[in-house]
Amino acid sequence: MPFNGPKTVEMFRKAQEVMPAGVTSNFRYWDEDETPVISRGKGPYIWDMDGNRYIDYRLAFGPVILGHAHPEVNKAVAEAIENGVLFAATHPLEIELAEKIIQITGVEMVRYANSGSEATMHALRIARGYTGREKIIKFEGQYHGMYDYMLYSTAGSKLEKIGPRENPTPYPQSLGMPKCTEDLLILLPFNDKELLDKALKKHGEEVAAIIVEPMLGNVASIMPEPGWLEFLRQKCDEYGIVLIFDEVKTGFRIAPGGAQEYFGVKADLVTYAKSMGNGFPVAAIGGKKEIMTHVRYGEIAHGGTYTGNMVATSAALATLKILETGEPYRRLEEVGKALMAGIDQILTDEGIPHVMTGVPSMFGIVFTDKGAPKDLREYLVTNTDTYESIAMKLIEKGVMPDPDGREPWFLTSALSQEDVAFTLARFEEAVKEFKQGR
Repeated sequence: MPFNGPKTVEMFRKAQEVMPAGVTSNFRYWDEDETPVISRGKGPYIWDMDGNRYIDYRLAFGPVILGHAHPEVNKAVAEAIENGVLFAATHPLEIELAEKIIQITGVEMVRYANSGSEATMHALRIARGYTGREKIIKFEGQYHGMYDYMLYSTAGSKLEKIGPRENPTPYPQSLGMPKCTEDLLILLPFNDKELLDKALKKHGEEVAAIIVEPMLGNVASIMPEPGWLEFLRQKCDEYGIVLIFDEVKTGFRIAPGGAQEYFGVKADLVTYAKSMGNGFPVAAIGGKKEIMTHVRYGEIAHGGTYTGNMVATSAALATLKILETGEPYRRLEEVGKALMAGIDQILTDEGIPHVMTGVPSMFGIVFTDKGAPKDLREYLVTNTDTYESIAMKLIEKGVMPDPDGREPWFLTSALSQEDVAFTLARFEEAVKEFKQGR
């Protein structure tokens, strides 16, 4: 299959004339010759400008859990906007959606946002306002949004720039970030109880929140070690710290109740986005009533012109009603397990050292002979070049994971067994070509 044919190349050149790097998110840029331009999507598939079809395992970095252009979700949005889009006032869909989120996840109150970045940013403010403290503990390799407080030591870090493990150095991921924001942040490795305990003994009374992706959704879906999330919960209770689960990726994807349900640990605040709306821009902050009731005039500020709009709430409500039937999760488990087992077997048969990480709806492939990495530092010394080489060969064959192995394979419930078989056949071809040096 041709990769980036003439129409795609022409369209990308036009994009570069009017948008920096030809994209509206830095994460969408691959390089001058291979950055895709997509014309449409349907179900588990996307098509580029030249009509080439790909099975989509990027799914817009995770949101499209039911498949592109899902008819029931689109119909709900179309019907809702016939009555208007935005009112600067509460409307019934906001209330119904909040009730649905509470029912499914167990949070006690909800406020809306427009993106995952907004949701986590507001969650930090809520935690600071509630506790009267300012410092935040963040773990290396985790991405919590495109804003200055959190854009440190994400998955894009270089090992030589993040300092020693026992005393990590905040590594800014962008120019233009005020250096003073570093003073509000304590960086630690994921899955390290000893270093967390040490940091809390020194700074615990200054810490407003520990924010954590329950699994490393931006580092190949590295899982929490047994007892890690429970340890966070215990320490937050001990020091009066707000525990924030960033479930922008895991929420409504790895289980109906997200990571809280999957791992059996409750947070104080939880942020949702992505799979919540099957691709429509919607996000939410959920949490304990004791904390959330302080979000009001005269106390903790939260707002947004577009929060809770008719498009967002109708899309999310339709998506959650489909997800709560359980059928999408049964499909995700079935096809995800088949893909993980098939990929694992192919790589084993070809004698390529590797580990499979994550869960069936959101998994990673890590090329290493040292066992599964437990944090960013261990991931950064794995063979990432092998992953990229195989992934690019796959894309040429009509199967599109992200070429960066830090991004998991995201699955949609629209995948069929035929799609799984096609993917595994192309994966085997790509691996054999890689071994042959082609």
